[in-house]
Amino acid sequence: MKKFLYILLGILIFIFMVLMYSRFIGTTSLKVIEKTINTNINESFNGLKIVHFSDIHFKKIITEERVSEVIDNINNTYPDLIIFTGDLLDSMYVTTSSDVSFLIEMLSKLESKYGKYAVMGDNDYKDREIINNIYIQNEFLLLNNNSTIIYSKNNDKINLVGLGSNISKDFNIDNTNIDTNNYTIILMHEPDMIDKVLEKYPNTSLILSGHSINGSINIPLLKKGLLPDGAKKYYKPYYKINNTDIYISNGIGVNNINFRLFNSPSFNLYRLKRS
Repeated sequence: MKKFLYILLGILIFIFMVLMYSRFIGTTSLKVIEKTINTNINESFNGLKIVHFSDIHFKKIITEERVSEVIDNINNTYPDLIIFTGDLLDSMYVTTSSDVSFLIEMLSKLESKYGKYAVMGDNDYKDREIINNIYIQNEFLLLNNNSTIIYSKNNDKINLVGLGSNISKDFNIDNTNIDTNNYTIILMHEPDMIDKVLEKYPNTSLILSGHSINGSINIPLLKKGLLPDGAKKYYKPYYKINNTDIYISNGIGVNNINFRLFNSPSFNLYRLKRS
């Protein structure tokens, strides 16, 4: 009987330690995930560095100090292009004027050669006007069901297409219209809409998404049960469909639960190399 109690106590201590680790260490150890993408990019964009980050969920465990750390780490990579794929805010928390001022100040510090671009996540729609104001104030271009073009010094072009949240009933790829002869990057929040994107733009070069947090707990038996709606089919960090590279950010914050295990907060750094 005593032996059984010792075993039970050991199991309970182990579970407690795992919970403490996944709450207070697993959610804070920021990583930079670097990837080289061999592609058909024009020579004038060869070597382009793209930072892709997502899912801050500000105030849901992500403090001002953590946001400042993320901004500093992004700037230390000296990106040419910065992309954010949604959920700057969290719908469970009230965004104060102090929060808005802080986010404007922090995001204004981000620097890149070809600008800063974002789409809205499903959590952002509760404060849609606040989000618009934050991005306008720090020179992010918010792409929601529209597109823009980046030009190199040789007048080569990259299409950037941004799509709204399907969960928030704001996904409308039919609003977009691009020259598919250009290298095309599509930004979206919920990756389960990838098939819909590729129906219209099968020659898309690169799709960047977020939302999944890779399931938060990166253990096969648990991960799928923790995936949010909109990331049930596509949730892993990378997919390749025909000639399209697809990257899904693991995110900075948390989504369904306030824990991370074997799944560190991170942002991605891509280098585009001409094949």
